[in-house]
Amino acid sequence: MPSGRTHDRITLWALPFVAGVAFWQTRSSSVTLLVAGGFMFGGLMFGPDLDIYSRQYQRWGYLRWIWLPYQKSLRHRSFLSHGPIIGTTLRVIYLSCLLAIAAFIILVIFEKLGNTRFNWSGLGENIQKSLVSYDKEYLALFLGLELGAMSHSLSDWCGSAYKRMQKQGISGLLPTSKVKKRKVSRRVRPSPPRTSTKRQK
Repeated sequence: MPSGRTHDRITLWALPFVAGVAFWQTRSSSVTLLVAGGFMFGGLMFGPDLDIYSRQYQRWGYLRWIWLPYQKSLRHRSFLSHGPIIGTTLRVIYLSCLLAIAAFIILVIFEKLGNTRFNWSGLGENIQKSLVSYDKEYLALFLGLELGAMSHSLSDWCGSAYKRMQKQGISGLLPTSKVKKRKVSRRVRPSPPRTSTKRQK
């Protein structure tokens, strides 16, 4: 498995290529910026290795404790953390829930201290309008996050495959099925006792 520095280099080296392809496909500077920014964030701070004490985890600084429940809930390199699309989706949902809870607590405190009523229904409508109006932008950001995460996972898989090939040759790249061999215990039947017969003369 590549080191944290290697993952960072892969992200930085691939960034111009990702940005170039995004601009070539969209011809939009704002969408390209979102894809490139999401790719950088996904590769350096929002990648699959948040499930362990990794370089990505350490970059969150004083806020890294928010990922402790995430780490305790998932096994390292499981499909839920390193799998395509589902890994990024799960992290986005997890972080969004934490941000929503924090925003709710802050707004409640502000409402109590300021003796004002907050328009919760208006807030919900604004969030819904934002999701509908900027759907392409959210999709571009998610695509960047997914590409950054997949660059990390693919480098892990390629590194593991290379090590297996060094040890086992080309057969290390082929899928192996582990077949459990059942041990059949043969029962040995006891032989009948020999009887000595005396011939009568």
